[in-house]
Amino acid sequence: MIDRRLNVLRVVAACGGVTAAAEALNFSPSAVSAQIRSLATDLGVPLLEQDGRGVRLTESARILLARAVDLHTLWEEIRSELADTDPDQVRSLRLCGFSTAAAALLPYVVTQVRAAYPLCAVRIIEADPEDCFELLLREQADLAVVVATAGIPPRTDTRFDQESLLDDPLDLLVPADHPLADRASVLLSEAAAESWIMDRPGRPHHGLVLTACANAGFTPSIAHESSEWDTAAALVGAGLGVALIPRLARIPTGDRIVRVPLRGDPTPARHILTGVRRGSRRQPVIATALTALEDIAGRRTAKPAP
Repeated sequence: MIDRRLNVLRVVAACGGVTAAAEALNFSPSAVSAQIRSLATDLGVPLLEQDGRGVRLTESARILLARAVDLHTLWEEIRSELADTDPDQVRSLRLCGFSTAAAALLPYVVTQVRAAYPLCAVRIIEADPEDCFELLLREQADLAVVVATAGIPPRTDTRFDQESLLDDPLDLLVPADHPLADRASVLLSEAAAESWIMDRPGRPHHGLVLTACANAGFTPSIAHESSEWDTAAALVGAGLGVALIPRLARIPTGDRIVRVPLRGDPTPARHILTGVRRGSRRQPVIATALTALEDIAGRRTAKPAP
C-alpha cells in the first residue's frame, strides 16, 4: 500500500494549503499538519515552509510529489493486474459527474456494471468538474465525467488519464410561439437581438454561452439568471427570453417551449471528457464503465432530448 501521508501531501498541493486540504479530506487542519510533519520526519527533509500566513511546498516536497505520480500510476496498474486474477473479487465503483451526466449518462453505466458484476457496489456522486478531479485525487471516486472547462486539470496532467467522450451540442430554447420555433435549424446570430436567460457569472455554462455568442458576433443581453435547466425552461416558456440548452439536458415538456438545433462552423457544443487516475483504466469495473459510457454517448446525441 502507498503511504497515506503521501496522498495527504498531494491534496495539500492540489488545494493550495493545509486548511483547504483538511476540508477536502474531512480532517482537522491539525491532523493534516501532523501527518505532513510525520512524513517529513521519516524522510529527514522539510516538506512545508511558512509563506506569510500560509504554507508552501519546499523543493523536497515538489521532488517527492513528482516521483509520487509514477508511484501512484504503478500502484493503479498493479491493482488492475491483481483484479484480473480473481473474477470473484468483491468490487466497488464510485462514479462522479456534473449534473447532466449524472442524470443522462451515469444511470445507464450503473446498470451495465451491475449486469457484469452483480455484487459490485456502485455509487454516483454529483459534482462540478473541478470537484470531480479532487474526488479522484482523494481516491473518493474512481471515474469522472466532466465538461471541459478552464478550471479542470490540463490533459497533460500526469496524475490523470483523460479521454474525449462526446460533444454535446447546444440547442436554442425559444417559446412555442417564437418566430424561430418552426425552423429546422438556425444560426446563433439570428438570436442576437433577443433577451437572454443565462447561468450565473462564474459558472461554466455562463462562460460557454458568452464564448458562443462572441463567436457569432454579438454580446447577449442578459435578462434573467438561472442555474437550473427546468427554471430556465419555465422562464423561456413564459416569454421572458431565450436560452442555450445542452442537448443532453432534460427539461420539462409542458412549458410551451421548443428546442431549435443550431447550425454553423463550429456549432456551439460542450466537450465532455472522462477522467480516471492514471494507470487505473484497465481495472475491470472501470473498463466496463468506460465501455458503457462510450455506448450511451454514441446513442444519446442523435437528436434533441425531450
